[in-house]
Amino acid sequence: MGSVPVSPPPAGANPPPPATAPRRRRRLLPVAALVTVLLLALAGFAVLVRPGPVAGWLGDEADAPATARAPEPDPAPVLAGPDAGAPQPTPDGVRAALDPLLGQPALGSRVNVSVADVTTGQSLFTRGGDDGTVPASVTKLATGVTVLEARGPGHRIPTRVVAGADPGEVVLVGGGDPTLAVDGKGFYPGAARLDTLAKQVKEALGGTAPTRVTVDSTLFPGPVHAPGWDDDIPTGGYGAAITALMTDGARTDPETARRTFDDTHGAAQRDPQPDLAAGRAFARLLGLGADAQVRKGKAPAGASASTGAAPAPGTELGKVESLPMIRLVDIMISDSDNVVAEALARQVALARNQPASFSGGAAAMDAVLAELGLPADEITLSDASGLSRNNRISPSLLTDLIALAGKGDHPELGGIFGGLPVGAWSGTLGDRYRAAATKAGAGAVRAKTGTLTGVHAIAGLVTTADGRLLTFAVLTDRAPAGDPDVTRQALDRITGALAACGCR
Repeated sequence: MGSVPVSPPPAGANPPPPATAPRRRRRLLPVAALVTVLLLALAGFAVLVRPGPVAGWLGDEADAPATARAPEPDPAPVLAGPDAGAPQPTPDGVRAALDPLLGQPALGSRVNVSVADVTTGQSLFTRGGDDGTVPASVTKLATGVTVLEARGPGHRIPTRVVAGADPGEVVLVGGGDPTLAVDGKGFYPGAARLDTLAKQVKEALGGTAPTRVTVDSTLFPGPVHAPGWDDDIPTGGYGAAITALMTDGARTDPETARRTFDDTHGAAQRDPQPDLAAGRAFARLLGLGADAQVRKGKAPAGASASTGAAPAPGTELGKVESLPMIRLVDIMISDSDNVVAEALARQVALARNQPASFSGGAAAMDAVLAELGLPADEITLSDASGLSRNNRISPSLLTDLIALAGKGDHPELGGIFGGLPVGAWSGTLGDRYRAAATKAGAGAVRAKTGTLTGVHAIAGLVTTADGRLLTFAVLTDRAPAGDPDVTRQALDRITGALAACGCR
């Protein structure tokens, strides 16, 4: 495909930095083949037969009897798996394809880019590749990788109830599961439920009637809103107060939120005190009535034995567990769920003995990236969802991270690929790559997007016309005000050009 003609930058705009010579990143090692989980992800990931460790991660039996359920046919591939024998693009070829597109006025005065070959790990193009850039929601790629590494794909987050200090008092203890539902009408399919927990509690109490519900959300010490959030984030429907206990991502009407998700782009009314809202719902399930008083408190220490007829304070009365971590990561990425992202960062913090807070999550994510051999000095976070304008991530860290997740050394990291939207097919890319100038990316680009006012980003994978799998990150954080779709299409021209060319 020929170069798309573009206008020169507007008068007065700062000139973009020159492209630097591509270099071989020290952390990307040659790869003979990607792991099986990546191949499944690139083919759609919705495969019911899950051999080996993937079965355990998803909560299935690895060796289920053949008669248990007939497997569905494999889904049709959307992206082909990597072909190590496909012709590799050259740095000069990639530069020729991208240079004419980086001056599009819709991109603003700073566009930072990194492109690398997944199989060999060779850097093919970088412009401002190591420069920290506001990443918006592509931050979630780092969140997904670090929580999968720190917790493991099969980890489940518990929500518990213990006996309180007073007779009949029950304490609902939040473990940080943002997907917890009240009942079967919750927002997240398959989530743990409070009605299940209430049934367990009633059975455990026997003849003792519950009298009061206390909620313990002290696992997350606060604050509940991150530095760098725009003023409307806590009330605008895309963020929420982050507490260790909540139901349905703090949504006040999960049924309506699910029904209108596409029309609202995921925005929904959120409760300003999610932990108390969950406690009130639990009190109703226990039969305490709509007027039951629910308070915040701390669960008593665990008890070894009951005294008398009532359970001793601290005795566990019930427990439910979240979907496995690999599914939570999938939800976070496919729906760009900000509340889930913040909750998962706190799981990284807990796994690395940090406070389960915005700052603790950021410090723990930084530490895990360093453990993985990634350039932790190229990331600075104030939150894990990308809502904060204080965040900075380099494009080259993103391409390093994506390539590492596709290597065989860390198969657990392949969970980030299952939820990535596909160009002109799913998620935030479902309506993109449909114009004539970008259609080469339809079905060939699989990526996480990010948008704030003046900030646009995309990072993921693309298969070239010759069948070579590349990883890319394109971030602009000085985009002009106006129609954001114009800037998104400018980004899509860049990634579509990679899909259209052999770049040799």
